[in-house]
Amino acid sequence: MTRLFPHPILSVVIAIVWILLVNEITAGQIVIGIFLGWAIPKLTSPYWPDRPRIRRPGAVIAYMGIVLWDIVVSNIQVAYWVLFRRGNSLRSRFVTVPLDLTTAEAITALAGTITMTPGTVSADLSADGRSLLVHCLETDDPDATVAQIKDRYERRLKEIFE
Repeated sequence: MTRLFPHPILSVVIAIVWILLVNEITAGQIVIGIFLGWAIPKLTSPYWPDRPRIRRPGAVIAYMGIVLWDIVVSNIQVAYWVLFRRGNSLRSRFVTVPLDLTTAEAITALAGTITMTPGTVSADLSADGRSLLVHCLETDDPDATVAQIKDRYERRLKEIFE
């Protein structure tokens, strides 16, 4: 079965995303979604030598809720900064976040989460994969920002992936 559907969950997600993107539920769009859900993982499976393992699938839902909440709150904060503060009063800086994560999937999820949250952007991963360079639009305490990222996101990703 894994030869026919090498990544079954990804196949389902791709099919659903296709239907959502076309915004039309018809037999033809469902067939195209199923075909894409089969073809994309099948054609890309040689590039996935090791499957990512999710240790605690239930924690993924909690993590997604936290990230969505942080995105909403951060959008409000950034809107406030842009509308009511002068550019020269912002305390933007780069901070280095040392990583306890070891898997590529977990590090990618962390970098993506940081980038999706307004006010922060993952700028670079160190050559040894042990730290992320993050640009913060507003921070007066870089150590507190690093601690927040590690506690709020990295700790949870470690539970999910490692």
